[in-house]
Amino acid sequence: MTKFKQITGNIASPKGFKADATHAELKFQKLDLGMILSEVPAAVAGVFTTNKVAAAPVILDKEVVAGGVAQAIITNSAIANAVTGEVGMNNAKKTQRLLADKFGLLPGHVAVCSTGVIGRQLPMDKIALGISKLSAENGHAAGFAQAILTTDLVEKEVAYQVELGGQTVTVAGVCKGSGMIHPNMATMLAFITTDANIAQPLLQATLSEIIETTFNQITVDGDTSTNDTVLVLANGMAENAELMAGSEDYLTFKSVLATVCQTMAKQIAADGEGATKLIEVTVAGAPDELTARMIAKHIVGSSLVKTAIFGADPNWGRVISAIGQVAPFEVPDIELTIQGDLVLLHSTAVDFDQAELSEKLKEKNVVIEADLNQGDKTGTAWGCDLTYKYVEINALYHS
Repeated sequence: MTKFKQITGNIASPKGFKADATHAELKFQKLDLGMILSEVPAAVAGVFTTNKVAAAPVILDKEVVAGGVAQAIITNSAIANAVTGEVGMNNAKKTQRLLADKFGLLPGHVAVCSTGVIGRQLPMDKIALGISKLSAENGHAAGFAQAILTTDLVEKEVAYQVELGGQTVTVAGVCKGSGMIHPNMATMLAFITTDANIAQPLLQATLSEIIETTFNQITVDGDTSTNDTVLVLANGMAENAELMAGSEDYLTFKSVLATVCQTMAKQIAADGEGATKLIEVTVAGAPDELTARMIAKHIVGSSLVKTAIFGADPNWGRVISAIGQVAPFEVPDIELTIQGDLVLLHSTAVDFDQAELSEKLKEKNVVIEADLNQGDKTGTAWGCDLTYKYVEINALYHS
């Protein structure tokens, strides 16, 4: 399989893509309105929140994805446009039309995304003025990553290149997410652009499969948002031969796309509200991958595990308890390793240096590995510690 390489780039790095951002004065003293634009119509794939109270933009974007083609994405931070009724839906559609009119696009080819406070209406005068400032030719592409942030502390971008069929193909991603993170999916927006030539049905099937082991395996606080959206645009401008399911080039592309998604998922987990540590949990020895992923995600989502990691407390009993809560079978033979230190073997405690392990738990990256000895399947999940700062941020979020 052809190797691929990470490059320094942004969401506009693939051929034929532009991006821009502006300050629309929605709330924050920062860029808060961003646009991604393809020179030509692109195949579009999307995955959305499972929250039954879906925001207006989510409902609208499902229609765009059902159409199979998109050429632009417009997104704002500060205001989620969720639980806003008919007015909110009309505002989402108006945002769609405003961007389409400015760049000569079909409204149905424009995806609209919002993130921020639930229940507030978009100030359409500010949205309209902001859109009027966006430029395809002189755009501030690097600013898009900032425009979508809410409580995030860092911008989250990644880009890779690979040769497919003698052509250089680029896959780039940008995302936001810090709180209300518990996919299927979470307060998370993720956008991926690629110049690969791939048909929309295959692109959608590929994204839907990759989501399960990447974005759907992160959790910060166990709350699922109203606005979660992952969108992929593939405009074919790399001019590679169309990717066909099962071919070597397709499998390489799928691997690149999965790497982009996993990288962004981990970036979101590491930037959880108030977080000081990224936690990675791998569960091996399961009878099937779904069980392994489910248990791994439950461990990393456990408030007791998260607070123990925050306090650098090697209390492995919390991990075992989390396993037992959700395992669909008896688990009499568990092997558990924390930061490389074996703490449990054949479900029996082993001696380890608690002071030394406590020091290891102060590191930025914490790795927990559990072997259930019930099969040969593995699953991994990512999350963060639960800190005093998380409570402070969310106690004051609305104000």
